[in-house]
Amino acid sequence: MKTSIYQFCKRNHLFDISAYLVLMVGGVLFLLKGAEDQGYYWQWFRIPKFLYEFDDGRFIAGPILEGLKITLNITWISLILTYIIGLVTALMRLSNSLLARGIARVYLEIARNTPLLVQIFFMYFVVAPILNIDRFVAGVLALSLFEGAYASEIYRAGIVAVNKGQWEASYTLGLSTYQEYRYIILPQAIRRILPPLTSQAISLIKDSSLVSVIAIYEMTMYANEIASETFLVFEIFFTIAAIYLALALILSRGVAYFENRYRVVS
Repeated sequence: MKTSIYQFCKRNHLFDISAYLVLMVGGVLFLLKGAEDQGYYWQWFRIPKFLYEFDDGRFIAGPILEGLKITLNITWISLILTYIIGLVTALMRLSNSLLARGIARVYLEIARNTPLLVQIFFMYFVVAPILNIDRFVAGVLALSLFEGAYASEIYRAGIVAVNKGQWEASYTLGLSTYQEYRYIILPQAIRRILPPLTSQAISLIKDSSLVSVIAIYEMTMYANEIASETFLVFEIFFTIAAIYLALALILSRGVAYFENRYRVVS
């Protein structure tokens, strides 16, 4: 019985891999056929120099990799701020303070119901001159506030999903509100909200490309300049898309690893 189940699962696994490869090959062929019909001449051989070069055996990062550094800086700083803003806003919405709930509600409605592009422009052209901050900080703040609104709802959903008995037990033990969240509620909520928080982080990685509209020279901004100068539109932006895909996959697989490890340990 176990052997037959194993063989069945193995056949399904092989079928899934085969179907995936067929779809990928079909997509590539479809893309190449479309470009051929338009008379487009692929020039992939020109792409490596925009990624890296070697000068006397010394590695020199190209403009795309230079832009990737900025993209990664924007991403990790915005990600930390996103999670902090999201958690604080979620706690404000769950608090007994009418003022705190009102502030959180107004922030959430504005952040979730206006386009990110408009928020970036507002942060750069209105808020940045008042606070005397540069475009990098303005872009990071705009991204963090936008993504933090969605992270807040993820946190809140995880917190309210904790069994009511856990809240009652912490109250019976005489724990303070801080201790209650720190030792009882949040550790249980994190296990529930880790997958959606990962999805939000991936969304942030992709949304970081929008800060190019305020002339932050991250990866997309460099790609726009290269494409306008060389007319390698498809090659450049497919390369950029592949890099974003790689970043998203690395993040998702890394979180999945720690999630499985934590589940095994616990």
